[in-house]
Amino acid sequence: MGFWSLFLVASEPIVEVLLIGLLGAYLASAYSNVLIPSARRDMNKVVFSVFTPSLMFASLAKTVTFEEIISWWFMPINIGITFLVGGVLGWIVVKILGPPRHLQGLVIATSCAGNLGNLLLIIIPAVCEENGNPFGDQQICSARGLSYVSFSMALGGFYIWTYAYSLMRNDGKTYHGSQSQSNGSTEADRTGSCINEGANLVEEDDQEFSTNQENILLSIQVAENQIELPLLSSGNLQGKRVSFWHKMKETLHKIVDELLAPPTIGAIAGFVVGAIPWLKSLFVGASAPLRVFEDSIKLLGEGTVPCITLILGGNLTQGLRKSQIKPVVVFAILCVRFAILPAFGIAVVKAAYELGFVPYDPLYRYVLMIQFTVPPAMNIGTMAQLFDVGQEECSVILMWTYVVAAIALTIWSTIFMWILS
Repeated sequence: MGFWSLFLVASEPIVEVLLIGLLGAYLASAYSNVLIPSARRDMNKVVFSVFTPSLMFASLAKTVTFEEIISWWFMPINIGITFLVGGVLGWIVVKILGPPRHLQGLVIATSCAGNLGNLLLIIIPAVCEENGNPFGDQQICSARGLSYVSFSMALGGFYIWTYAYSLMRNDGKTYHGSQSQSNGSTEADRTGSCINEGANLVEEDDQEFSTNQENILLSIQVAENQIELPLLSSGNLQGKRVSFWHKMKETLHKIVDELLAPPTIGAIAGFVVGAIPWLKSLFVGASAPLRVFEDSIKLLGEGTVPCITLILGGNLTQGLRKSQIKPVVVFAILCVRFAILPAFGIAVVKAAYELGFVPYDPLYRYVLMIQFTVPPAMNIGTMAQLFDVGQEECSVILMWTYVVAAIALTIWSTIFMWILS
């Protein structure tokens, strides 16, 4: 196929995302006021808890086999490389441009954590359904593409809710710590001014306060300080002794929480059913006794893509607010995500293929390449709301990255398909 034909194939899914996203933005605007923030939160909960797990289970249970799961071993490494390279580049951006301390984790997180699930759920099936796609039969391509995307979503969610989560949590601690210190200094200044005013009144009212009484009060204060200092020092020593096992327990607790997230449970259940033949025969197939359950789950999963796209368009309207992020920082993130990472991804996937780490399947290699090209994960906005830090700045970054992604994804997707065809 020619480059222009591939460009048309790659552009149509992006145009679909833009059209539905614009509808979501209109529904979230003051003109319609349908997708208000509370409605988007409730809708997002339904998508997270019901629709996405259903789609992941239905797609994985139908197409995945145990042999294929083993052959996909490079995908978690590939996603790890995207986080590693993006994190290093984000750290360089932070060191060069120097954003505020409570936004440094946000810059690194948006540089390394890509939308490895929701957006691919829209793009990959849409590319497969185009007549001129270079990946073969439409139905087979769509089914296998959904399996790759489900695996990508499960792995990406694990990376995002561990590494990016820790970055945003540290930003929240930094921000609220500085806020409490500034509030404390303000209160101290107010208290000091009140004490000075009271002292002046005492001096005016009682000029004859004896020196002996002052010495008695001073000796009492010294005695109190001698009692308090050992207690404070021992408390600091105990505070500095951070248990290694306590840190390990917190890390394991976060990992378990991620594994118990509904999308991850849906993916794990789909892998189990797909990998075990007798379980697969119970749910999948024309003569499967539990086929009605698989059909019902598939029907629920079909609501994932339109709901996600509407929510995406509605959430991006928050990026019109004012923020403390500098335009040059946003431009640097755009360069990282849509210039450096995609070029690096081509080199990584081609090297892995030449070394025999990746199977021949062009669609699988296309998914690996496009994992380097997607805009930042929308979950980062959820984390910003969770820790109440950088919400306006996060909205600005997400808005511009998703606007530019409409062009960048089309161009890079065309290049990827041209390389693989």
